[in-house]
Amino acid sequence: EMQLVESGGGSVQAGGSLRLSCAASGYIYSRYCMGWFRQAPGKEREGVAFIDSDGDTNYADSVKGRFTLSRDNAKDPPSMQMNNLKPEDTAMYYCAAEGPYGGSCFQSGAYNYWGQGTQVTVSS
Repeated sequence: EMQLVESGGGSVQAGGSLRLSCAASGYIYSRYCMGWFRQAPGKEREGVAFIDSDGDTNYADSVKGRFTLSRDNAKDPPSMQMNNLKPEDTAMYYCAAEGPYGGSCFQSGAYNYWGQGTQVTVSS
């Protein structure tokens, strides 16, 4: 059974940085969307950053210029470098794989695999 395991969350002050990683066990269809969602208490899960079926990166407007995806292997879920963190970035962050092929990667209901989440807390 394929599993995703996130790591790298933690607590930082505003302006700080964290790097989230996602380890996958098993085979992932890498030509589908994969990336990161987050969910803050009392809010809906929202898309953060993705690599789409064309291999292009997609970022939510709220994180553009601050968060960057990278990966060593095109078959692996991307890591996410988060710089200049803000208190509003506080959330549980989830790695997701095998999302939509074509179309928007931001559709949370379209993913086959999810990690258990890693907490990011940013204090002011």
